[in-house]
Amino acid sequence: MDERKNPSIHCTVGQCAHNLCSENYCTLDQVHIDTHEPDPSVKECVDCASFMKRTGCQ
Repeated sequence: MDERKNPSIHCTVGQCAHNLCSENYCTLDQVHIDTHEPDPSVKECVDCASFMKRTGCQ
């Protein structure tokens, strides 16, 4: 896995496989943002669809 941080994508979700273990950044070039609501009105309605469950920091 590429472990370079993307300084444009701040991320504190350490459970995601794309989160850089040593810093609060994503390692992806871009992320997919999605919603689970037909008419999202608050941030809780929005999801990072690029999320992948981490098995542990290496």
